[in-house]
Amino acid sequence: MAASNSSVVQNMTIDSSNPLYLHPSDHPGMILVSKFFDGAGFGVWKRAITIALSTKNKLGFINNNVIMPANESHLAFWRSCNDLVISWILNTLTHDIRDSVLYDETAQILLNELNSRYGQANGAKIYQLQKNFCQITQGSSDTYFAKMKSNWDELNAINTIPSCTCGVAHAFAKRDEDQRLIQ
Repeated sequence: MAASNSSVVQNMTIDSSNPLYLHPSDHPGMILVSKFFDGAGFGVWKRAITIALSTKNKLGFINNNVIMPANESHLAFWRSCNDLVISWILNTLTHDIRDSVLYDETAQILLNELNSRYGQANGAKIYQLQKNFCQITQGSSDTYFAKMKSNWDELNAINTIPSCTCGVAHAFAKRDEDQRLIQ
């Protein structure tokens, strides 16, 4: 029998391109990312979980693109998927952090809470990243570049440039590129 790219529940078919679709291999015990979040490196962890949820077509549950349906027939699917996404996120958190968000009702609320707690750009983190640039030594060129790029990427994730049409964003991007060249 050929594998199907749809689920049939309650006489309703959900195509595999629908975020409410659950693949037979999806289960609450899955660990989508290998990096456990312990309170440090939130930007790296958030990027990893975002990529993983995107590959599972479940990103909409954390960015509010897949909202709770009013239609009762779709509500059970939505709840199952939302709970699955919550499970996947909880599986990547340390016990203390997991316990503090365990009762959040939706994946979006859970991630927003983690973001407000750990994702705020702060002076100490920016200072630490800038200090890291000074401490990286050029041993192996691959290792050196990897460490530099990792710091640059994390700094960029913290210091996002707002979109605009006035050219200021381009000026900031040019300034950042010049900083990288100097480093």
